[in-house]
Amino acid sequence: MTGPTTGHTAIAVHGGAGTLDPSVLAPEQEAAYRAALGTAVQRGHAVLAQGGGALDAVEVAVRVLEDTPLFNAGRGSVFNAQGKHEMDAAVMQGKDLRAGAVAGVQNVKNPVSLARLVMEKSNHVLLSGHGAFEFAHLHKQPLEDDAYFFDQFRHDQWQEVRGSEQVRLDHSMGEKKFGTVGAVALDRHGNLAAATSTGGMTNKRWGRIGDSPVIGAGTYANNETCAISCTGNGEAFLRAAAAHDVHALMAYKGLTLEEAVRIVVHEKLPPLDGEGGLIAVDRHGRLVLDFNCTGMYRGWAATDGAVHTAIFREGGRP
Repeated sequence: MTGPTTGHTAIAVHGGAGTLDPSVLAPEQEAAYRAALGTAVQRGHAVLAQGGGALDAVEVAVRVLEDTPLFNAGRGSVFNAQGKHEMDAAVMQGKDLRAGAVAGVQNVKNPVSLARLVMEKSNHVLLSGHGAFEFAHLHKQPLEDDAYFFDQFRHDQWQEVRGSEQVRLDHSMGEKKFGTVGAVALDRHGNLAAATSTGGMTNKRWGRIGDSPVIGAGTYANNETCAISCTGNGEAFLRAAAAHDVHALMAYKGLTLEEAVRIVVHEKLPPLDGEGGLIAVDRHGRLVLDFNCTGMYRGWAATDGAVHTAIFREGGRP
């Protein structure tokens, strides 16, 4: 299953979506978010420009976002009810529909790379909890102690709801908004790939797992149609099988990427309380970054390599 070898490349990243208020976003904060998103796009595009694969590009881009505490993934992951960090991630490549994912992992520096290892070094798609940690140790993935993942703002978030039944969508609260990260890419050989990584919900209990590591819900790629990475209320995206639904609308109804994304984001998700958005690229390199809330941290670049970033609904969106 290969795409058209057009030589076109494209990449997009996201850093979460939610009810964002422009009035409380200080200029220095916005600059920091845009810089991180821009760096992720640049690193991923550099892979594509050198003839690298889409899977390599999305992994590189997501690792950049996992390594900054600005976003709810990797180093910036939120605290669960026990004051720990449980991280989820997934990757998928469109040429053969191979995928790998991890859920509820702790102390793994880059969950997205562990998800790729699951795809490439095991016969499975999704590993969780202690088993996923053992797999990481077996394959000598970089590990970090709890201090590496500690962020004072994240800790303060947890303290506000600690001991209660309340969970909190990190990208829809207070003065600061952060969230799940992800990337999608098309390489010059016509191959598509997607990757998503998250720390989940603040104060989550019972080993809760959202849509990010579930193939077809928060992450999907198929060379015949598109690559998708989602961010938002994970329960709704799970129920809607949101990422796969974009593919299905294109494959079975012949819709364009923009039409399919519009239906999923603005018609299918809202009745399920599905606040959020997604980033997508089709087999021709067309990019769509759409959301049904006030903002989504996002960045993108096409073949020319010009990097664009945005947070709210503003000019320049593909």
